[in-house]
Amino acid sequence: MVGLPRTEHAVARSLAETADPRDALVLALRTIAEGLGWRVGAVWEPAADRPEALRCVELWHAVDVDAGDFERASRETSLAAGEGLPGRVWQSGEPAWIPDVLADDNFPRAAAARRAGLGAAFCFPIRSAGGVLGAMEFFTGEPREPDPELLATMANIGDQIGQAVERRRDAEALRAKEARHRAMLDAALDCIVTMDHDGRVVDFNPAAERTFGYDVRDAVGKDMAELIIPPELRERHRTGLRRYLATAQPAVLDRRLEITGMRADGSRFPVELTITRISVPGPPTFTGYLRDITERLANEAEVRASRARIVEAADESRRRLERDLHDGAQQRLVELALDLRMARAKLDDGLEGASELLDAALDDLGEAIGELRDLARGIHPAALTEGGLRPALEALAARSTVPVRLVAVPDARFGAGVEATAYFVVAEALTNAARHAAAARVEVEAVRAGDRLRVEIRDDGRGGADPSEGSGLRGLADRVAAIDGRLDVTSPAGEGTVLRVEIPCGS
Repeated sequence: MVGLPRTEHAVARSLAETADPRDALVLALRTIAEGLGWRVGAVWEPAADRPEALRCVELWHAVDVDAGDFERASRETSLAAGEGLPGRVWQSGEPAWIPDVLADDNFPRAAAARRAGLGAAFCFPIRSAGGVLGAMEFFTGEPREPDPELLATMANIGDQIGQAVERRRDAEALRAKEARHRAMLDAALDCIVTMDHDGRVVDFNPAAERTFGYDVRDAVGKDMAELIIPPELRERHRTGLRRYLATAQPAVLDRRLEITGMRADGSRFPVELTITRISVPGPPTFTGYLRDITERLANEAEVRASRARIVEAADESRRRLERDLHDGAQQRLVELALDLRMARAKLDDGLEGASELLDAALDDLGEAIGELRDLARGIHPAALTEGGLRPALEALAARSTVPVRLVAVPDARFGAGVEATAYFVVAEALTNAARHAAAARVEVEAVRAGDRLRVEIRDDGRGGADPSEGSGLRGLADRVAAIDGRLDVTSPAGEGTVLRVEIPCGS
C-alpha cells in the first residue's frame, strides 16, 4: 500500500513534535485516517472509574460523514475484554479486521454504524512495555477484505503511540502528585520552608507567610538566613551548611530543635524546627518544618507556676489550720483540762465550788466543739457532703454578709471534686464581694449544660478585679484548671464583677 510508509512517517513525526501527549494522540488518529483514506477513527482506553472496561476517549470523522449517532453510541458504550472490536484487540493484544461490521455478530454498535454508512473496520492495540494500554479503530464506508500488510504496519505504529500514551499518563500522574503536594503544603498548619544548597529559599508555604510576615514572592530566591534567622545566629547556620556540604555528616538533620526565629518586623519568637534533606537529583535541597511555640512555652510556664502556687496554697492552708487549731480549739481544750483538774480537787475537798467549775468546763467544751465545727466547715462543709450543692450554697448564702439571691442551682448530685470546686468558687466570690467589691447584692446561678456545670456569680460592686493579682482568684483558677475546667472574670471598673466557671461533670 503506497500510503503506508508516508502515513507511518507522518505519525512518527506528529508524536515527536507534539508536546502534549493527548494532542499527539488526537493528531495520530487523524493522520492515520486521512493518510489511509478511512472515514472514522476512535481511541479506546480503560475507564478511570471502571478499569476493567474500555471507553471511547477520542473520535475523529471525515467532514462528509454523518457520524453523530455513531459517536454518541461509541462514547456511551463500555466494552469488556473480548467484547466488540476494541475489546477483542484489548484481550488478545493483536490487531484485528472486520470485513463488514454490519455482518459481524460481535459488534454492539452495528445499528449506529449502519446509519453512519460504515462498512469495514480494523483495530490495533496501543502497547507499551507495561502491556496493552488501549486500542485504536478505523472504519471505511464499504466492506473490505483484510490487509495483512496494513495490520502489521499498524501494530508497529501502535507501539509508537503506546510510548506517547505512557508519557501522557506519567505526566498526568506527576501533575496529580505535584497538585497533591502543593495542596498539602498550602493546608499545613506548620511553616514549611525549602532551601537549596546555596541557602536560598525555594519554597515558602502560606503558614510561613503568616508566621514570618513575608509574601512568598518576596521570600523565594532570598537568602534564608537573612530572611528568618536572627543576626547573631546566621554565621552558625552558614557554617553548619558548609560543613554538611563538605562532609555530608549531618549535625542537625532529622532532629527536633528549639531555636529563635525572626519575623519581617524584626521581632523574635521561639520556634520548634526539624530539618530534612529532600531526596531529589542534583545538589542537596533541604526542607525545614517550623512551628511557633510561643503559646506552648507560655502555657508550660503557667502550668509550672500553677503547680507552684498549688503547693504554696496547700502549705499555707496547713499553716493556717495549725494556727487555728493552736489559737482556738486547742486553747479551749487546755482550759477545759485545767477546769476539770480543779473540779476534781474540789470534789476531793468537798462539793463546794465544784458545780461552777463543771459548768465552766461544759461551756469551754461547747465552744471548742463549735470552733472545731467551723474549722471543719472551712475544710469541707458537712452540708456539701450530706446534701450536695444546693443545700451547701444555700448555707453559704445564709451566712453571707452581702444579700445573695440563688437564681438557679441543680438538685442533682455531682462528683465530689466538681461539687467542692463549685462550692469554693462561690465561697471565694462571696468573700471578695463583701471584703473588696463593696457590693450591695450578689446573684449566684449554677446550671448543667451537657457534660459541664456552669456557675456564674454576679455582683454590683466597684469592679476592677484582676485575676493576675492576689492569691484568691488565681488560686481559684488553679483549682478549676486542676479538673480541666475554665474560669473567666469580667470586671470593668465601676460596673461590678461577673465570675464564670465551667467544670466538666461527665455525661
